[in-house]
Amino acid sequence: MRRSKQLRAPLQAALARTALGVVLLAAAPQLTGCRVSDDDVHHWARKASGPKRLVAVLTHDKYPLELRVEAAMTLVTMKPRGGRAVGLLGGDESQGLLSALAELPTDKRQRIVSGMVPPLEAGIKTPPAADGTDASFAYKEAAYALLIHEPEPLVPEGAERQRLLEALRVWTQTAFEKRFDDTAQLYGMEQVLRLLKNDGVRGLTPLLTPESKKLDAIAKLVHELGDEATQLDASARLAQVASFVDSPEWQAKRAPVLKAGNEKAKLKVTDQQFAIQLATYQEEELLRVFSAMKSVGKKPVVDFLLAYARNDKNPEKRRAAALAALDGNLDRQNPDHAKAVLDLLADGATPDSIRDVAARRVGELPRAQVAERLYSLFDDKRWQVRWSVASLLLQMSDAKQIDEFMARLGKVREMAMSEPLAYGPLLHDLKGAQPEELADRFAKTTEPTPVRLSALGYYYRYGDKTDLPKISPYQEDTQKVPPCKSETGCEWSCTIAENKTQVEKQVATVGDFVRYCIAPALSAREPSPAP
Repeated sequence: MRRSKQLRAPLQAALARTALGVVLLAAAPQLTGCRVSDDDVHHWARKASGPKRLVAVLTHDKYPLELRVEAAMTLVTMKPRGGRAVGLLGGDESQGLLSALAELPTDKRQRIVSGMVPPLEAGIKTPPAADGTDASFAYKEAAYALLIHEPEPLVPEGAERQRLLEALRVWTQTAFEKRFDDTAQLYGMEQVLRLLKNDGVRGLTPLLTPESKKLDAIAKLVHELGDEATQLDASARLAQVASFVDSPEWQAKRAPVLKAGNEKAKLKVTDQQFAIQLATYQEEELLRVFSAMKSVGKKPVVDFLLAYARNDKNPEKRRAAALAALDGNLDRQNPDHAKAVLDLLADGATPDSIRDVAARRVGELPRAQVAERLYSLFDDKRWQVRWSVASLLLQMSDAKQIDEFMARLGKVREMAMSEPLAYGPLLHDLKGAQPEELADRFAKTTEPTPVRLSALGYYYRYGDKTDLPKISPYQEDTQKVPPCKSETGCEWSCTIAENKTQVEKQVATVGDFVRYCIAPALSAREPSPAP
């Protein structure tokens, strides 16, 4: 019996050891399966099931915080699949970083996001490589997406949010032109700048230089997002750029570049041809600057453009372009601005192309500020000037001012036929008025001839066959039309169809005007269908 017990004890110990070994061996796969390492996380990024596994690590509390942050950053830098940023946005098989973070409780999510901020910040600030690749994009995309997430922000207000915003600000000012043009980004430069607002565009104004290829883009962003100080800074810089581009120094700097281009293209040009090339090149660059100036405006730009347009030593095309760039930028309360454009309009030496643009600028100013000066031009010896300013005044007027306008128009002693055919149709859009009632009232024989002709001109554009009975009585009117002593462009004549041929008829009376000009236009026009 004693021997039996002695034999049984070692046997039981051996069996116990064997059983423990079996249990340990059985448990080994489970124990090693729970030990996920950084290497595993990085390896999964290349696997089809990688996003799903990484999201699992990111969202489960059983993993260490450092590993969860590493999983999040691996999702950030994961290469797109099928053109989609699956790590950030997810795909058909798995969530992405954004939705996974959004589903976490706020306190747990914040711990992970806090761990992501330093590597995101460092990645965003990575400059482009010498070979042109830009590793910052992935980090920038992730930071931007975290910052704009709605409805609940994934990066709440505080120091960490400010760190990411500051990193994005630095990003926008590094390799700006290259990054602006890169279309492969999920979120482009403009979207980032709109998030940063003035903090973003304030740092772009130093990029407004003669060498910049993005003057217009920067100017538009500054206008939209910049505060007053930023816009004034941009305005001053653009005025300096325009001054340089218009200078002999610019030509001296660009001439070697242009010569090299000619040599590369194997073009042989004479000195005269080269001078024309250089002037054309300079003009194109200056017009590009003017376009950017139009976007920004402000005092430095307006002062430069007004002075440039008024200088008759500058080429006509450039002067007109300078006036065009003032569109919407004149100060409506500044009498000096009104005087400058009115002077151009009134100056007999002003070319027609510049006068036309000056008229548009005058039209942007308050009527009360410019009306009297415009009326004074009704007596200009050039009918084109009166045509321009009278049309402009009509467009600026309303029903309460039409009697004043017609009284002034009635005093003119000369008139081109183009004038009443222009003034009449403008009655159609007169604010607060019934145009046909005005046309009928001012066409009466009690009105001065220039007024009557202009009123009848309304039907030339807006009348139809049903109006023929209304104007027919005027066909016998013998009142003489005003003379026009200009050499060209003001002839009183209309062409009508007669015996299947086109015949030019001289217009000497109001009756001729209605018979040969107005009535044929009405006869050819069917009434508009009822609404």
